[in-house]
Amino acid sequence: MNPAHRQHAYRERLEWGLRGAHAMAADADIAVVVDVLSFTTTVSVAIDRGIQVVPHRWSDAEAVARRFGAAVAVPRSQSGPGRITLSASSIRSADPVPQRLVLPSPNGSTIAEALTAAPVVIAASLRTATAVARWIARTTPPDATVAVVAAGEKWPDGSLRPAIEDFWGAGAVLAALDEERGLDSPSPEALSARAAWLSIRGDAATALRDCSSGRELEAIGFGDDVAVAAEVDRSGCVPIVRGGMFVSG
Repeated sequence: MNPAHRQHAYRERLEWGLRGAHAMAADADIAVVVDVLSFTTTVSVAIDRGIQVVPHRWSDAEAVARRFGAAVAVPRSQSGPGRITLSASSIRSADPVPQRLVLPSPNGSTIAEALTAAPVVIAASLRTATAVARWIARTTPPDATVAVVAAGEKWPDGSLRPAIEDFWGAGAVLAALDEERGLDSPSPEALSARAAWLSIRGDAATALRDCSSGRELEAIGFGDDVAVAAEVDRSGCVPIVRGGMFVSG
């Protein structure tokens, strides 16, 4: 890989997807994974309810659940009364609430699992962007390197589909970090994400509803998840990986 693509010259970085995460976050002090619709938003709702979340790809989830003593979220296509899925709304309505949950997804969860050996891995969303930035500013050195990974989605052939909502979410974290400690050495990619977020911050709910991923979820009956994702800074939780699980930081 071309070394220039790793953004090593900058302390605040932005890249896309699993490959981007491997390229950029390997030597970062903090990796922030953003998957607004829906993994990291759902993680924030789970943490708010006291649920620890195990990030994992789709395969072997049952075996991972046994290892962690956790329940397993089923795909959205199997949703029903009392069933927990990747849908944030299913977490909100869960009763009883599991102590631990394996939450598989092909994007944010897969990326988070791949980065669990990094010094600090945080799941961020529009619900938690300011809380995450404040945690970083207050608990890490001012020159700490922050690599923000916009998870993106997949085209039918499995290739990366850059998803604008994740660019906005990454930008929300970077904008909040700028307010908390200043962006000391941001890459152009990071600055572009920040600018994208600021351009829609005044009506984030409409932007999320009208973007491609928001329309997709609405069409398959999960419009409530788009509304949850638009709860800008409603949560003060900071989901951090410890012992292979997201817990409250």
